[in-house]
Amino acid sequence: MKQHEIDSGQRPAMTTEESAQLKALRKENAELKRANEILKAAASFFAAGLDRPAVIGRANVV
Repeated sequence: MKQHEIDSGQRPAMTTEESAQLKALRKENAELKRANEILKAAASFFAAGLDRPAVIGRANVV
């Protein structure tokens, strides 16, 4: 009964819809943070490769 009163606007609090929205946004935020960390790691990896001199025309000699 209390949640019904909140959802209908009779009581001030977070509605069921707002709660669901907040949960979805928190999940999306966590996913974006993980993706950002992956991209930072990849950028760091590839940037480290730019610091090494390139070897051009080197044949494998045994």
